[in-house]
Amino acid sequence: MRRKPRIPPAPLPQRAGVDPVRVRLPQDGPWPTVRDHLVERLAAGPGVIDAMVREGRIVGADGTAVTRATPYAPGAYVWFHRDLPAEAPVPFAIDVVHRDEHIVVVDKPHFLATMPRGGHVTQTALARLREQLGIPALGVAHRLDRLTAGLLLCTVRSKERGAYQTLFSGRRVHKEYEAVAPYSPDVPLPRTVRSHIVKERGVIAAYEVAGAEPNSESHVELVERRGALGRYRLTPHTGRTHQLRVHMNALGLPILGDPLYPEVAAPAAPDDFRRPLQLLARVLAFTDPVTGVAHRFVSGRTLGAWSAYDDWASPATR
Repeated sequence: MRRKPRIPPAPLPQRAGVDPVRVRLPQDGPWPTVRDHLVERLAAGPGVIDAMVREGRIVGADGTAVTRATPYAPGAYVWFHRDLPAEAPVPFAIDVVHRDEHIVVVDKPHFLATMPRGGHVTQTALARLREQLGIPALGVAHRLDRLTAGLLLCTVRSKERGAYQTLFSGRRVHKEYEAVAPYSPDVPLPRTVRSHIVKERGVIAAYEVAGAEPNSESHVELVERRGALGRYRLTPHTGRTHQLRVHMNALGLPILGDPLYPEVAAPAAPDDFRRPLQLLARVLAFTDPVTGVAHRFVSGRTLGAWSAYDDWASPATR
């Protein structure tokens, strides 16, 4: 069995809680210098790469800056920091629910992505928590959608992250969500919804395939009714992208504030935080795979559509 190459530690520190980019040079190739390979490989273009080289922003495993003349070394690694995108600050705090030497459980606000990706880099839960808590090795064991608020499990030690991630992939975590959506007497509840959900890369919304073998399952209960709205407890038994949002929409009960279901709305301004998706990861329970402790955490957040009903309920549907 071919052994994976050992990855040396990053020679650059994090910047604003964001790790440097690591690039491994292929074993074979025609490039005489590292610079030539990066120009061909990266979409930034030769002008950007040359500027980074001049400024000493690309380094090898020993921290030495790559120059235009640095010869190509098959299998070697280089690191650099990408320029950070301009981001609208998310003006909500991340509340720490629990912290020990192995895990950190936080209550994530709406509009904050879980981890750096695309145009959301520093304004993510992971980047902010690394800075806030002073834990550079902090990682996440699972993800919440940027628009979903609630409980997020983070790991303190990199070597233990896999054990906690396996809890989620092995469905050994009990999760409960809360949602506010329209009330309909024509939808009998409680009920379990099963369907085949597909989420294609590059397509913003997921969809269901009628007649296909189910790959998703959610239990839906009505907890309380207030006029035209209902407060629902949602218990997912699988973890498909947008699963709860898709299932509630399929029932004819689209979650309030959802910009994708039933229809994809025009994108809101980056600094528009007025109407968050009314979905909250309320409960997270599991047996710690490292310590054996049985944990049960509950979010302290409330959904605005329930606490401020008059601001959300449509006069036409009350």
